[in-house]
Amino acid sequence: MRVGILGGGQLARMTIAAAIGLGIDVAIFEREADSPAGRLTTREVVGPWEDAALQARFAALCDVITLESEFVDPAILAAFAALGVPVRPGAATLALVGDKLRQKETFAAHALPLPPFRAVETPAEVARAGAEWGWPIVLKARRLSYDGYGNAIVRDEAGIAAAWDGLGASDRALYAEAWVPFRRELAVMVARSTGGALATYPVVETVQAVEAQICRVVRAPAAVTPEVAARATEIARRAVEAVEAVGVVGVELFEREDGAILLNEIAPRPHNSGHYTIEGCVASQFENHLRAIFDLPLGSTELVAPAAVMVNILGERAAPLDPTPRGLPEALAVPGAHIHLYGKRQSRPGRKLGHATALGPDVPTAEGIASRAAALVRL
Repeated sequence: MRVGILGGGQLARMTIAAAIGLGIDVAIFEREADSPAGRLTTREVVGPWEDAALQARFAALCDVITLESEFVDPAILAAFAALGVPVRPGAATLALVGDKLRQKETFAAHALPLPPFRAVETPAEVARAGAEWGWPIVLKARRLSYDGYGNAIVRDEAGIAAAWDGLGASDRALYAEAWVPFRRELAVMVARSTGGALATYPVVETVQAVEAQICRVVRAPAAVTPEVAARATEIARRAVEAVEAVGVVGVELFEREDGAILLNEIAPRPHNSGHYTIEGCVASQFENHLRAIFDLPLGSTELVAPAAVMVNILGERAAPLDPTPRGLPEALAVPGAHIHLYGKRQSRPGRKLGHATALGPDVPTAEGIASRAAALVRL
């Protein structure tokens, strides 16, 4: 079996680790050389994804093609399908998900619970949304927004102009969304095979760095009632089926103060909120992604310990990365800690450069171990 991955970052890198155990060969197609995943395989194509000759060369290396980012032009995926290589998730799914306004419209058509949202083409339309829903509201780019990039919280009408210009509204389409007063942010990883089989991982809580809205901690399982967990899981399953995604999908949700669950957005690929599954679950999200796109039986998603916590290791400054990270020996000496570094060459503030995971008898114990280890690694 041979899988090709569009993109060579940390998600592709961790997918390679899972592929080794399944005997799957991996090819990487990345726009630039020396990618974290590209360094781990001899099957690498480097150059523009739009290049027809490179597409044909890459397709010849693959039985199935997948991707590590939803920010891929669906026309590129359609070109691979035309060459006779199935792409999972496919162009139709990416067309619905890559544009976040269209994603929300699709979910609304399937009666999934969402915050109020609408397209906005002028600052005046943003002001009307704020007047209708109440302040603050969230202004978002329809494409290429993630980890807080491409989003802006608008706290009152006076803040519209700065957010509008800061998001580059003259060059990109935006939409507005009502602010959700939430108790906690939740996530569910869902695996869906080509035959429609579904497997869901435990509901987790994701904790964002306040200053940048970048995920800092993932706690599994989330401290929610069984009823809330069941609702979150059902909404996550319905969202994945609504866009007919194949592979692993990260589903982000809000739990409101009254216990209601609202769908935020999805990412049709392995997701940062699922990294804890490498040590924490019987089959990791990366293994189940491969199983799903090859239509193999899905693995167990059960936790192997009562609790698992992942803490992201984030960049502190803009600089080339030292090949020997400071503090790594000390972090590895923390009992029970598992360290994953992503092999990136460049750091910048808030960039995800690795993570630490720990298992434990409860979430606070596991979080204490993972946090101590992550804090020791300085990148």
